[in-house]
Order: sequence, then C-alpha cells, then structure tokens
Amino acid sequence: MRAAPTILHLDMDAFYASAEQAAKPSLRGKPVVVGGLGMRGVVATASYEARRLGVHSAMPMAQARRLAPNAAYLVPRFALYRTVSDQVMELLGRLSPLVEPLSLDEAFVDLEAGGVADDSASARAIGGQLRTVIRAVTGLSGSVGLAGSKMLAKIASEEAKPDGLLLIEPGTERELLAPMSVRILPGVGPATGDHLRRAGMTLVSHLAEAGEAELVRLLGKAHGVALHRMAQGYDDRPVVAERDAKSVSVEDTFDVDLHDRVRVRTEVERLADRCVQRLRGAGRSGRTVVLKVRRYDFSTLTRSETLRGPTDDPTVVREAAARLLEAVDTTGGVRLLGVGVTGLADFTQEDLFAQAADAEHAAAEHAAAENASAEHPAGESADRAGGPADARDGTVAERAGADARESEEQLAARRWPAGHDVRHDVHGHGWVQGSGVGRVTVRFEEPWTPPGRVRTFRIDDPQLQPAEPLRLVRDPVDYSSWPASLPKSLSAAGPGEGEASRP
Repeated sequence: MRAAPTILHLDMDAFYASAEQAAKPSLRGKPVVVGGLGMRGVVATASYEARRLGVHSAMPMAQARRLAPNAAYLVPRFALYRTVSDQVMELLGRLSPLVEPLSLDEAFVDLEAGGVADDSASARAIGGQLRTVIRAVTGLSGSVGLAGSKMLAKIASEEAKPDGLLLIEPGTERELLAPMSVRILPGVGPATGDHLRRAGMTLVSHLAEAGEAELVRLLGKAHGVALHRMAQGYDDRPVVAERDAKSVSVEDTFDVDLHDRVRVRTEVERLADRCVQRLRGAGRSGRTVVLKVRRYDFSTLTRSETLRGPTDDPTVVREAAARLLEAVDTTGGVRLLGVGVTGLADFTQEDLFAQAADAEHAAAEHAAAENASAEHPAGESADRAGGPADARDGTVAERAGADARESEEQLAARRWPAGHDVRHDVHGHGWVQGSGVGRVTVRFEEPWTPPGRVRTFRIDDPQLQPAEPLRLVRDPVDYSSWPASLPKSLSAAGPGEGEASRP
C-alpha cells in the first residue's frame, strides 16, 4: 500500500453511448442505447439519460425498449471506439510507462513510475489536467479515481461518475469502505454476494468484523483470505504495463434460430474470417481453434482443434472451424455461434506438412482436370459429366439459395445498420436512423454541425454508400507538450468542476 494516492484509474463515461452523442448532434441530451438490436440482443452501453429510465448494460434489448421506447437504439461502431480509445491511451502513456488497459475505455496508471506525481496535490493536479485534455482531444468526458491502491482507485472513479474526480487519502480506506456493499469489492459477483448475504454479510464492515477464518470457511482459502484483506483496504497489486491476451474470439446471436445446415456453416466461416482479422490486428497468431455453439434449448457446446503450429491464415482457421462443426449436432436449431483462437503467439509457424498436402491436392486436381478433358469431347465439360465439380457447384448453389432466403429487411439491416455512417453524393455525410420495407432513413449531420435534416432513400440508391466515422473534434488540440505544460488553449478551462476528495 502506498503512502500517496499515485495510482490513477480512468473510466470513460458511458463510452459507446457518449461517443454516439458526440458524433450525432441530434442525440445530445437524449436517451441513447448501444447494443445488438435483434430480439435476442443485449445492451452494451446506455447513456445517462437512458440509465435514468432504468436501462443498464447487459440488459436484454427487448426489456430496454419497454423501459425507454423513445430512446435511440444504435448498432456499435467499434472502428470509432477503437480510434478514440487509442487517443486516450496515448495520453495516458504520456503520464507513465506503466499503463494497464482493462478495456477500450478503462485503464490504471502508475503516476509515481512516470515521475509526474508523488503526493496528493500533484496527483490531483495531474488527474484534473488529464480530464481536461481528454475532453479537448476526444470531445468526451472521463472520470478519474486516485488512491494508494488499484482497488481503491477503481472504487474512487466509480464514485466520481459521471465526469468527476475523487481522491482517496491513504489511511482512510477502512472508514470509506465500511458502509459500502460487499459487491463493491473485486471478485464479489452475484453468486458470491448472495452467498455472503445468506450468511448475514451485506456490507464491507461485516466482512472485516467476521474475520479471516470465517470467510475462509465460507468461500475457501484463496478467496476468503483475499476478500478479508480487501475489506480492510489492503491491495498491493502493481500496475502491469502488459496484459497478455489469452485468446481472440468473435460470436453472433441470431434473432431467429438457424436450421439450415448450409447457412450454419456459412456463418461459421464468416465468424472465422472476422476472428482472423482481429487476430492479425493484434499482431498475433494462434494454435488452437475453438468453436462455440448454443443450441435452441440453450445448451452450449464447445469443440476445439489444436494445429501443428501457430497460424493467422484465414483458410486454416476457417477449415478447422468447419471440421469442428461437423462433430456438432445442430438439429433443432442454433441460436448462437462463436469462433475463437487460443494458444496465442507473436509469430506464425508455417505448417510444412499442410503445405505439402495442399501441393499434392492441387496436383491431383490438375491431373483430374486433364483426364476429364481427354475423356470428354469439345463442348462437353467435366461439370456436365458429373464428378467433383458437380459437388462444388452444388455447394455453391445451396449457399446462394440460403442467402436468397434472407428477407429484404435482414439484408437492409446488414448493409445499413442503425447508427452507422453513410455518405450521399448530394447531401454529404450522415448516419442511418433505420431501415426496412426497402427503404433506409438517414439524418445528415456532422459532429460539429447543428442537428441535421432527415431523408429517406431506397436501400439500393446508387448515390448512397457506407462511410467511415468522422473524428469527434473538428480542430484537435496540440497536446505535444503535455504533461510538462498544459496547452495554452486548455489552461483557462482548468479541472475544477467535479473534483472531490475523501474524507
């Protein structure tokens, strides 16, 4: 435990929803919900306006629509969120070499390791400057917690929300934690919380009073000892700069159960390609391919295949996932599919045996094609005579038929997701408000313009095309000298509002 509050925790406020409000002037001050919009979708983030109506993260989207029927419901734009996250993490990297990202919108920073703070006053000054610079660079707000440990810094940022700063003076941890719910402590989820409640422990003070032996009896040695220490405010975990990802995965939940086996395979291959894109984006490769299938009755199956070496080849991952699918019974329907890669590495080990097999397969196909040409007269193809080409064409035809069965609304939703960016040859940049019945409705506005006008087009209008997200701040601030000095354009604003300290 540190004698000075030099561990900082930053948590961006309602990150996805706030980014959407910053990008869309017409949505500012209004309830916004970001997540999967289908019948089985869940809420990823809700704006504070939507939270006041009872909407919260991980809530089923159907329930959110009942609570906030007039809110704007948008599909996530991860390209935008990652861009903003990169800007924020770059700012944190200016404060210290020890930055521990927890997600796109959350991170710990060791201010002492960066030499920018060594007491309460300097830590508070840096925290206030950070909030100011983040708003100037990204247009968004973040809440800052400062304390002598990671646990207390995270609790402080949560207490400071939204758009605030809270500093917890070392030595006051037990008094601060005592009246709080046990759920505030790391590692206490719904199940553990319910177990403690049945034992009469609902507040952190109850855990401290119960003693280590009682918590070990209830929760086991490792969890009991750790929880008793945290209840007394002890947390000596260091800020770790590199958090190695153990796996990369993607998954989709379908609005309607998939029954067509060809369609299921097509979706698995699509997910495999997306997974490899994420894998390559992280500069990694992986050795084990994992398939996840949740069936119509909510039973979930996972299957895995370990390759001869790490790979980032989409064909290899796609074929492995397809082989795993063959071992899964999808009778009755599939509601969720996922493809992941584990056993990550920083390099790709070429599979020479697989390459040799591919070469043999290609040679065999070439020989078969030459034989077919010799056996059939001109004008009669091997396809007409039957054989392997027929099988391939049949598969293609089946997949085409499966795609054709998608409704016009589903195709429109895929091409024009609600909230995503578009550009019209005449009207310029806008975003999709909704689509259906062969039409797409677009509001034309930019982050720095007044709320724009709404127009409706055919979903195949040649003048309308998907577009990349715009930056949220029209004229970004030059912060190259920060934190040595605060940019002059920001110094007048100051951290001021939203700051507090405990006790």
